[in-house]
Amino acid sequence: MSEVFEGYERQYCELSANLSKKCSSASLLSGEQKKQKVSEIKSGLDEAESLIKKMDLEVRSLQPSIRATLFTKLREYKSDMNNLKSELKRITSANANQVARDELLESGMADTLMVSADQRGRLLMSTERLNQSSDRVKESRRTMLETEELGVSILQDLHQQRQSLLHAHNTLHGVDDNIGKSRKILTAMSRRMSRNKWIIGSIIIALVLAVILILYFKLSH
Repeated sequence: MSEVFEGYERQYCELSANLSKKCSSASLLSGEQKKQKVSEIKSGLDEAESLIKKMDLEVRSLQPSIRATLFTKLREYKSDMNNLKSELKRITSANANQVARDELLESGMADTLMVSADQRGRLLMSTERLNQSSDRVKESRRTMLETEELGVSILQDLHQQRQSLLHAHNTLHGVDDNIGKSRKILTAMSRRMSRNKWIIGSIIIALVLAVILILYFKLSH
C-alpha cells in the first residue's frame, strides 16, 4: 500500500471523528456559540474534502492490483463525508435545535448513529487489515531482496570459479604444447643419433676394408 495514502487516510479518520463530535455538540447550542461551531465544522469539511481528493489522486497513480481495494475504501470515506454534510445541513436549518431533539428521541436517529458508528468501525478494521497486508508485502519484498543478493553472490562465486577453471585449462594447454615440443625435439635427436650410428658404422667398415686391402698388397709383394 502507498504510504502517502495511509497518511491521508489517518488524517481523514481523525478529522471525521472530530467533526462528528462537533456536529453532535453544535446541535445543542444556539446563538453565537452555534455559529462559531458551524464555522469550525465547515472549515473541517473543506479540509476533509481536500484530503479525499488527494487520496483519489494517489489511488489513481497506483498499480491496478492495489487500486481496486483502495477505491472501495475511498467510496466509504466519500459516503461518510456526505453523512457529515447532511448533519451540517440539519444543524444550520431554522429549527435545527428542535429537529435535533426530536430526532434524538426517535429510534430512527439512534439507528442512523449506530450505522455510522458501525461504518467507522468497519473502516478502521479495513485500515488495520490493509496495514497488516502492507507489512506482509514489505516482509516479502525484504525476503526477495535478500534472495536476490544471495543469487548475485552465488553468480559471482560461479564466475570466479569459471575464471579459475579457464586459467587452469589454459595452463594445461600450455603444458601440453611444451610436452609436444619436447617430444618433437627428442624424436629429432633420436633420429639424428640413429643416423650418426649408421655413419660411424659405415666409416668403421670402410677403415677395416682399407686396412685389409693395405695388408693384402703388402703381403702379396
